[in-house]
Amino acid sequence: MQIFDDLKVFGLEALEKVLDWATSPQFYAQLGAIIVAIAVAYGVAKQIRTRVAFFEREPADGPFLTVRQWAFACGDLLFSVLAVLALAIAIEGATASVGTAWLVRLAASAAVVFVLYSAINRFITNPLVRAACVWIGIPLATLKVFGWLDETVVFLDGLSLEAGNIRLSLYFLAKAAIAGGILFWLGRISSNVGQKVIRDQDALDVSTRELFAKLFQIVLFVVVIILLLQILGLDLTALTVFGGALGVGLGFGLQQVASNFISGIIILLERSLSVGDYIQLEDGRAGTLKDINMRSSTLQTFDGKEINVPNEKFVTTQFVNWTRDGPEQRYEVEFQVSYETDLHKVPPIIQAAVSKHSRVLQKPEEPDCELRGFAAAGVQFAVEFWVDGLDDGPNKFSSDILFLIWDALKENDIKIPMPRHEVVIVDEPSETQLRRKPLKA
Repeated sequence: MQIFDDLKVFGLEALEKVLDWATSPQFYAQLGAIIVAIAVAYGVAKQIRTRVAFFEREPADGPFLTVRQWAFACGDLLFSVLAVLALAIAIEGATASVGTAWLVRLAASAAVVFVLYSAINRFITNPLVRAACVWIGIPLATLKVFGWLDETVVFLDGLSLEAGNIRLSLYFLAKAAIAGGILFWLGRISSNVGQKVIRDQDALDVSTRELFAKLFQIVLFVVVIILLLQILGLDLTALTVFGGALGVGLGFGLQQVASNFISGIIILLERSLSVGDYIQLEDGRAGTLKDINMRSSTLQTFDGKEINVPNEKFVTTQFVNWTRDGPEQRYEVEFQVSYETDLHKVPPIIQAAVSKHSRVLQKPEEPDCELRGFAAAGVQFAVEFWVDGLDDGPNKFSSDILFLIWDALKENDIKIPMPRHEVVIVDEPSETQLRRKPLKA
């Protein structure tokens, strides 16, 4: 009951102070100053919008287009900025006339927060950055302009958990989350930009570019971690403890992660794989190598799927690199002709037909038609040919060659045999013949 009585007394005292403020001449003078300041800011902003050409309509073309577009966008902040300026003048006027300006200061602080909120909504288009500014930047700015930031920091730092020499406060965790999120977000952007710049260096071969890109990514995130430790005020000697813990982790459960990481470095150093190579794995899956990451590599199949392969697989198992030395590949297709065909005419006809294809190469070998065997239905042939690319995905080399063979055989009146089956019907024996037994000698 004592608690409720104390709360009642505190509430009555607060209500009495509010009533005293609300009925005092100083309160109404400050309220009038706020209204006049906002009205003046609104009127001046309206006049500027109607009289300045920059704010009439959004520019779509012409010289200095970007500057003019930014000037037009600033028009949305015109009223809020003028309100801050007018309230700042009102603070001086209220202090000089009635000796106090606490209410006008609160209004000016709220106007500053409104300017920040309007600027975030107008100029920041990235959803993640906008959310961070609204949910982190605006509250911090609000606490700062109202003068409550230091008290809030002391309160959050007082909510802590201590275990030996380790002390974790709510303020420390909040600072770590905000600083870590910002640093790693900036590190991610810097990593993507830096890797793109490195990969655009045509003077280096693909493997060297990939190696430098991955080393740049590793060094960048090490720097980010060190900066985060410095911001949080942690001693860098804590890294020795972290290194020891990492060593124990590698010994117990992270061997595979370390193995994949080292395998990725080995792949980039020995240049057995390059981005853009067509890789066929031991289990038959195949695709174009899209990325070589620190833990795994990505194969993109022709049907739009992506296969994540641990880097260790490329070191400890067999795989086929179809395009390491170049995109040229050799394929063959088989066909049959009838036994009535003059077999000596078939190879030159087929070789000439296959050579008409625009992607069929004459080097390292010209198309070659070979006799393979004599089957039950017809004579077996096969034509071998080199092409620039892979017979899959956007390319249909085998299909195109079969069409060319079909057309060439029809033009030269060479028949493709159809399977034939002969059925011989034997007279069914009579019942008497079935019962008759052979005589013994």
